[in-house]
Amino acid sequence: MTDADSTATTNSGAADSRGGVRLEGITKRYGDQTAVDNLSLTIEPGEFISFLGPSGCGKTTTLRMIAGFETPNAGDILISGASVLNAPPYRRDVNTVFQAYALFPHLSVAENVAYGLHQRRTSKSDVRERVTAALDMVQMRTFGDRRPTQLSGGQQQRIALARALVNRPAVLLLDEPLGALDRQLREEMQMELKLLQARLGITFVFVTHDQGEALSMSDRIAIMRAGRIEQLADSDTVYAHPASAYVAAFVGQQNFFRGSVTESGAAVTSAHALVRGATASLADASQGEAAVRPEFIKIEKDGIAGSTDDANTARGKLLGVSHLGDTMQFLVSLGDDQSLVVRRPTPDAPSLRIGDSVLCTWEARHVLLFPADDSAAEGGYVAPPTA
Repeated sequence: MTDADSTATTNSGAADSRGGVRLEGITKRYGDQTAVDNLSLTIEPGEFISFLGPSGCGKTTTLRMIAGFETPNAGDILISGASVLNAPPYRRDVNTVFQAYALFPHLSVAENVAYGLHQRRTSKSDVRERVTAALDMVQMRTFGDRRPTQLSGGQQQRIALARALVNRPAVLLLDEPLGALDRQLREEMQMELKLLQARLGITFVFVTHDQGEALSMSDRIAIMRAGRIEQLADSDTVYAHPASAYVAAFVGQQNFFRGSVTESGAAVTSAHALVRGATASLADASQGEAAVRPEFIKIEKDGIAGSTDDANTARGKLLGVSHLGDTMQFLVSLGDDQSLVVRRPTPDAPSLRIGDSVLCTWEARHVLLFPADDSAAEGGYVAPPTA
């Protein structure tokens, strides 16, 4: 049973209040290709949950099924305790914010926000009150008379949010809504979205391929792979205790060593290093992978007198140095196609030159051991076929 299955089973009644969502064994196929494969998940009312994964993993298809834009071939979808399987999108208590804001250029900001209310034949007095409140939520009240073309990308995103929130949905679905923004604005909007969600208490279901977005905003993250949930957990757990080499490779950066499992399942012997973990967790004599994050590795010029208590060492040649602001990144060649990425806080980083022979060390407690997985080799991942 997966983490998602377990959550759906133990919390089967938790999503019955307004804003709760239950996915019960939903499957979506396009011809011979399965985009979402028997996925079960409970989303709690008021939760901020993110679907994270590469293109083609099924995250957007899952969101579109919740929204009603796609119909599952099997399974059921419940929102606030009621099945919406046969309900069209406009009959579901959800609203969707897309990457493309889809604002009407011929309407003012206020008219864009009010559009959905007019479609529902809301009274004029209610429309004025609710539009004002929605624009206040996103700090755009003074822009009500402007046209979308007079706004920046971040301002347009705020208007798209206000238009979705003005209908007071139980669930807000966000399909990579920050993808078109530059990095600084995207980071600002991440904080604003999280603060807005906490203030409103609305269930947010967020789809992204950006791990930073998911880690910074989510109560829980569903890492998807080939239409299934590989791991479902909070940000700390996903980052520090990934359930598989696939998750470890996708969330953050890892240095992977592949080879034979030795030392009674507590180490992996690769062509370039013997990498020891803190516990025996693999079958001896099988193929395994050891992973260590760049921030857990220390680096110094080789040959410096001294001793280390670290269980793991690797020697190589320095290929590159990058200044990342608060950290320095070092790229080390261990030979052939095996390289090592090391990151040290800038004030503590050693002074090294490209071409130097270097010694890298790290502690066994920072090593993750996994069975060999072709989708997580050499610190990367292989995306499943695009669905």
